[in-house]
Amino acid sequence: MPQVPQTFDALAVRTWCGLALEALGRAREEIDAINVYPVADGDTGTNLYLTLESAAAAVEAVFAGHDALYGRDPAGSGADPGAARPTLADAVQAMAHGALIGARGNSGTILAQLLRGMSQVLAADSEAAHTDGQGLGLALRHAADSARRAVAHPVEGTVLTVASAAADAAGGAEGDCGTVARAAYEGARAALAATPRQLAVLERAGVVDAGGRGLVAVLAALVETFTGEAPGALALAWAGVEVGAGAETGAGAGAGSVVVSGGVDSDGCVDGLSEGGGPAFEVIYLLEAEDSAVAKLRDRLDGMGDSLVVVGGDGLWNVHVHVDDAGAAVEAGVEAGRPHRIRITHFGLGDAHTAGARGVVRPPRERAQRAVVAVVPGEGLAGLYTEAGATTVLARPGEPPASGELLAAVHRAHAREVVLLPNDADLRHTAAAAAEQARVEGVRVALIPTRSAVQGIAALAVHEAERRFDEDVVAMTSAAGATRYAEVAIAERQSWTMAGICQAGDVLGLIDGDVAVIGSDITATAETVLDRMLSAGGEMVTLVLGDEAPDTITDRLEARVRETYLAVDTVVYRGGRQGALLLIGVE
Repeated sequence: MPQVPQTFDALAVRTWCGLALEALGRAREEIDAINVYPVADGDTGTNLYLTLESAAAAVEAVFAGHDALYGRDPAGSGADPGAARPTLADAVQAMAHGALIGARGNSGTILAQLLRGMSQVLAADSEAAHTDGQGLGLALRHAADSARRAVAHPVEGTVLTVASAAADAAGGAEGDCGTVARAAYEGARAALAATPRQLAVLERAGVVDAGGRGLVAVLAALVETFTGEAPGALALAWAGVEVGAGAETGAGAGAGSVVVSGGVDSDGCVDGLSEGGGPAFEVIYLLEAEDSAVAKLRDRLDGMGDSLVVVGGDGLWNVHVHVDDAGAAVEAGVEAGRPHRIRITHFGLGDAHTAGARGVVRPPRERAQRAVVAVVPGEGLAGLYTEAGATTVLARPGEPPASGELLAAVHRAHAREVVLLPNDADLRHTAAAAAEQARVEGVRVALIPTRSAVQGIAALAVHEAERRFDEDVVAMTSAAGATRYAEVAIAERQSWTMAGICQAGDVLGLIDGDVAVIGSDITATAETVLDRMLSAGGEMVTLVLGDEAPDTITDRLEARVRETYLAVDTVVYRGGRQGALLLIGVE
């Protein structure tokens, strides 16, 4: 049996996130199919998966950053293995932050608050390397309580009930982390089986709560983290709902599968549940705001609609609500602070809110033949790409999109053929995973390994949907490959680079991903970078300005190109809050 953590430390957090993500990946379609509350939109499993994927990616980033800063302990060196790892606080805080910024839907938002509640207890002692069974029990208790407080109007028979039952059981257990985790899991699975008796819509459908089902899978992964074994199969039944091991294996086996009594339509919604009269839109956004402003926002949104969940703290919040006036919900966020990553979903005809009221079902939208999906680093570029016909995924500084977000964008594009532009070397594997999943679903996908948004602009400029797919991909790949790219940014900390040692606050000029220039003046550094790029030739210079770039930099760079390099054109775009001060492309 492989070695497993005996206490809850940073490595256990990493292991748990990985196992839970695998479990939710296996159970995603099943959970989507039984999603009938609060809206039968068939996406609870997907939303939970995307939320946890963001959390797991954040934890991996902490480990990668720690390895880069301190290096890995060579095997057999005799050094303390814990010395080369992040602290427990580092790991759980990253997990909570990743879940917060990646939370999707009602269920994902609640999961994010559950993880945040755990982190508040586990990170209380920032220097602690680990916690024991008692500490884990306290974390689960605080998680359940904080999630319940985050929901404007808690309803029993939901994931909140399952979380509370898990915390109750964990609080009554004595022993190590494995014992406490198993008690939490057992309490959660019993509460899950009882949810149809608590919520009429579940009883009519003959299913258990979808969000609670997902939480049981996450807790099963926690048990496996500490014991090395997934919990055994469940043998619970209630009014046509059977919870058993099903076909799952590994971390999700103990979470069980659900047999649904009654039909499930092609959208994963259970027949006969449409009641009409509910809000038409789901609105989700991240919000930078003070606590006092969020309290007022919560009251205001509560009067606009239902399913209100506001989670987070320390200046960053995730807001989720179902409303009829999506614009008013966003405007309320603007008045409270700075909303971003705004997502508005129309529930549409034929769902649990409108089908019963209107009695019609919207026919499936015809697929386009071809589409381009692109990751872009700022709002300005998102607008530019959208005008050119691309479906965009916004990547904010420090918030790279997960593969599930790219896959969701492929779904939104609704095309038989998709060209995927990651526009970031670090997103290569993420984009490859999304492309592979889309291919499994029957979409023809070509991944062009663009490393910068300026390469994506070049590829999009030659895109012609009328061409044969292979010819279009070759042309776009050639255009992207012929575009050298650079950026100007500010160093966040002291570091070794290809150009020497930089200090925090230095201006860095990166060419093709490597630091080539270290300077003190933004415009001067940008001129040096541009000169080095054009020394190898070029016919077109593309400049993408970030919000914090100096106002005069455009005129200086355009003048330098005009006066020094004959027959070279310059085009300038506003990128918005894109991370880098300036992006440069030379074709």
